[in-house]
Amino acid sequence: MKITFLGATKTVTGSNFLIEACGKKFLIDCGMWQGKVELEEQNAQDFEFNPKEIDFMLLTHAHIDHSGRIPKLYNEGFRNKIYAHKATCDLCALMLPDSGHIQEMENEWKNKKRMRRGEVEIPPLYTAEEAARSLEIFEPVQYDEIIEITQDIHVRFNDAGHMLGSSIIELWTKEEGEETKTVFTGDLGNNDIPLLDSPTMIESADYLIMESTYANRLHIKNEEKAELFLDIVSQTLDNGGSVVIPSFAVRKNTRNFI
Repeated sequence: MKITFLGATKTVTGSNFLIEACGKKFLIDCGMWQGKVELEEQNAQDFEFNPKEIDFMLLTHAHIDHSGRIPKLYNEGFRNKIYAHKATCDLCALMLPDSGHIQEMENEWKNKKRMRRGEVEIPPLYTAEEAARSLEIFEPVQYDEIIEITQDIHVRFNDAGHMLGSSIIELWTKEEGEETKTVFTGDLGNNDIPLLDSPTMIESADYLIMESTYANRLHIKNEEKAELFLDIVSQTLDNGGSVVIPSFAVRKNTRNFI
């Protein structure tokens, strides 16, 4: 088995792994680069593989830094299955067309600047309509089921506790009579989030590919977070300041949030 790391290394976006095993080529995640201009410019670059040669894809969760280049992959010829938890499929049905809409709006703004400079207009990375078309290749699965992709490749999706549908993926590959188990954690949640289950404990693995965004520090416990939050708010108000609270959410519609 050969694993090529094509994103989310030395940075936290653009998650993309190419695996070659058992005579197959497949991906885990196909995320969008986000953040600095230099990173975002990588989204329009050619993939480091031929999308038409990819046999299938496994998607850990719906966040755009893990799923955001799926429509581009589809546009460039990938037509095989994307296996993902059912909730991830449902969320991608909302988030990917929304991402396409953002691509269109930002591209319109960029093209106005290009025209003023006398430069040729460029197309968006993908449109909302193109993103919607890519949804036809999603294959919903449930947690805890062992899925036979081929006779020599099996996978199981487990709850990662990161967001609705997020998954730790166990991958079994059998080559030359020897079976290897590789685990891809995706993004991991905490053990004490009120609205989400704790991440599934994986008992064994030959190889572990783990998210490490917070690997150099321990998370603060919930009760300590609440006390710290109240202290910050109180101190700010006592000093006559204003408290601005960023809130990250996956929008379902104008009235409900997941």
